[in-house]
Amino acid sequence: MPIPFIDLQSQRQRLGQPLEDAILKVVRSGAFIMGPEIGQLETALGEFGRAPHVLSCASGTDALVLPLMAWDIGPGDAVFCPSFTFAATAEAMPLVGASPVFVDILPDTYNMDPASLDAAIEAVKAKGELTPKAVFAVDLFGQPADYPAIAAIARKHGLKLLADSAQGFGCTLNGEHPIHWADVATTSFFPAKPLGAYGDGGAVLSKDPLFHDLLVSLRVHGQAVKSDIEGKTFEHDPKYLNVRVGTNSRMDTIQAAVLLQKLTIFADEIDARNRVAARYAEGLSDVVRTPTVIEGGVSVWAQYTIETENRDGLAAHLREQDVPTAVYYPIPIHKQGVYSVYPTAPGGLPVTEAASAKVISLPMHPYLSTDDQDTIIGAIRSFVS
Repeated sequence: MPIPFIDLQSQRQRLGQPLEDAILKVVRSGAFIMGPEIGQLETALGEFGRAPHVLSCASGTDALVLPLMAWDIGPGDAVFCPSFTFAATAEAMPLVGASPVFVDILPDTYNMDPASLDAAIEAVKAKGELTPKAVFAVDLFGQPADYPAIAAIARKHGLKLLADSAQGFGCTLNGEHPIHWADVATTSFFPAKPLGAYGDGGAVLSKDPLFHDLLVSLRVHGQAVKSDIEGKTFEHDPKYLNVRVGTNSRMDTIQAAVLLQKLTIFADEIDARNRVAARYAEGLSDVVRTPTVIEGGVSVWAQYTIETENRDGLAAHLREQDVPTAVYYPIPIHKQGVYSVYPTAPGGLPVTEAASAKVISLPMHPYLSTDDQDTIIGAIRSFVS
């Protein structure tokens, strides 16, 4: 029987009846959009991620776009991000009319290279065609980027810093969550994420109450919020007063109910993921390049990604033994036609391009049995030898 790449059914069985009861409660209530579970989830996420303000939204992509809208970033503006990431990271900029500027990654963690970032910002400033406005650092594969270094560069240049934790919600660096350094942290609740819903969803974590208030307005069609109506009176419901152009990015209540249940075991699952990762490293580090976690960092291991010179051969060998694999990301974003028109850091992105040809991800989830993991490790070792 094939080994699951991600095992959501074991998690569902562990959560059991309380999960099903939570879903049925929403169905019976009829509060399918913005029901009480939404506020409960936002509070719980803030407590877990150490953020004073949390806004739930319809997807991880919306979680990236909404802060850009709130910061009034648009045509003529530059936002710096890695190219070795999912397309949603870079997609957010053109969606508001801004330009992504692609930055290289570090060869060990695959996260943003601070030196490449600084050089890219200086180059954009020197050219004068775009105005640098923000940095999107990505917590790729579940581990934190080098936030102390990246935040220092963002501050030096007067740029906003967003932590794209779509794969990394729950990761820490020196005991702190990314929001400690970033202006905003975002995440995705796509089902395959470490903290995943049973559909789409996302969240924006922030520290500024007025900024959060603006996000609340933008999430629901630019409706008037507290800061818009203070000292004013209206004869009608102020939700029908639209004071800015917004969007529709409300989370379904059922997804909040699911996530509230999953949060009760999330810390334990992160511990389990780290045990699985440690066992992989012990069994594979002498035959392939295993992941390096930043010093002081704790990864949530959205993926366990190794490097090998013969990726296609290894994938075929594992497939024959019912071991699934995945490749993130075979074509860097800056190499894809629609994004190839946007700037890159000086000197190009050689580390990104080298990694994209060698990386391959193995089954990773909190419920991976030792027997299945031994099978995976044994299959890789037999191929390499």
